[in-house]
Amino acid sequence: MSETFLPAGTTDVVDAIRWAAAEGKPLDLHGHRSKAQLGHPVQTAYGLDMSRLHGVLDYEPAELTLTLRPGSLVSDIEKLLAGSNQMLAFEPPDLGPLWGGPSHRGTMGGAVSCNLAGPRRFKAGAARDHLLGFTAVSGRGEIFRAGGKVVKNVTGYDLPKLVCGAYGTLAALTEITVKVLPAPEKTRTVLVFGLSDESAAQALSAAAQSPYEVSGLAHLPAPVAAQSGVAYVAKSGMSVTAIRIEGTDVSVKARCEAIRDLLKDYGALEELHSMNSSWLWREIRDAACFVLPQDNPLWRISVAPMAGHQVTAAIAREAPEAQFFYDWAGGLVWLMLYPHEDAGAELVRRAVAQAGGGHATLIRAPQAVRAAVPVFQPQPDALAALSRRVKESFDPMNILNPGRMAAGA
Repeated sequence: MSETFLPAGTTDVVDAIRWAAAEGKPLDLHGHRSKAQLGHPVQTAYGLDMSRLHGVLDYEPAELTLTLRPGSLVSDIEKLLAGSNQMLAFEPPDLGPLWGGPSHRGTMGGAVSCNLAGPRRFKAGAARDHLLGFTAVSGRGEIFRAGGKVVKNVTGYDLPKLVCGAYGTLAALTEITVKVLPAPEKTRTVLVFGLSDESAAQALSAAAQSPYEVSGLAHLPAPVAAQSGVAYVAKSGMSVTAIRIEGTDVSVKARCEAIRDLLKDYGALEELHSMNSSWLWREIRDAACFVLPQDNPLWRISVAPMAGHQVTAAIAREAPEAQFFYDWAGGLVWLMLYPHEDAGAELVRRAVAQAGGGHATLIRAPQAVRAAVPVFQPQPDALAALSRRVKESFDPMNILNPGRMAAGA
């Protein structure tokens, strides 16, 4: 990249994009580049570095709203919210180490643009469910706003939902308003040891359908559990099925007892409290067990919860080296394979289709592979045509992160 624009405000962003549109020069939009290897490689001569657009513009703890610049670090925002006993309920993951980068460098703009979410996703929703409003600059160099600073603010097209997951291909965000929620007073995790993947799916389903308001449902097969940084989990030598309970002290204690009674016939039970519980769910959130080896392809697969173990079983029959674990009650599968010329794309997508369909995203692979293989789940023709029309309406010159979501676009 020969030149990078470093805007300090919205006006600078407008100027850079208008110049790029007039000259036909595509731009690589980024913050601290913690997720630069997520998606297809973007080949541009110019970059638009949004990292200087950082800082909080308005924080109303009583109203549960926060307005900030997109270059604000997620880690800084989490510290700010912790001071008021609040949190980002969608648990944005810290994925930088998966590509060999440092931790705690992800930005709020990146979390929103990639629609990231952690283990609480099945209960609290993804980033798109917490974005209340934004200000952005389109590929035409026009400033536009959508949403607002209150929870019920949408009339007409719900543009906040549209920009989430667009990976910076529709507009450059310059201001973001998100919903925040009170942080739980206590967190405990009920562990069940020694379950098969299928039995774990049944146990997690039972917990999910119970009235006990669980906020995390994961299963770590024995090889993955052995890599956990939580000593009690790593030393078990068995698979570990985890159910997280959050809330007030009295409520958490009562619900943990109820969950233990519900799952008593599945296997040996234990509990993790406080720091150990938080540590385990951070590792699950960030797929920390798959940071190494860096050369191994890594997939993030979303399917129906009871289909997760069917997908991994089909893959393991042809790729016995596969390692995986389950989140979202089995609806999210993190899968790591040995290096292969297509990163296992044909095998993974065939297994997903046979299990009833879903989405498989190639999270990590060499640049040459990401350039040749569809990184995101291929869309049906009608939906792909609609996506192209949306892209053209926001960015007719195709200058914002061209090819990030569709190779060769």
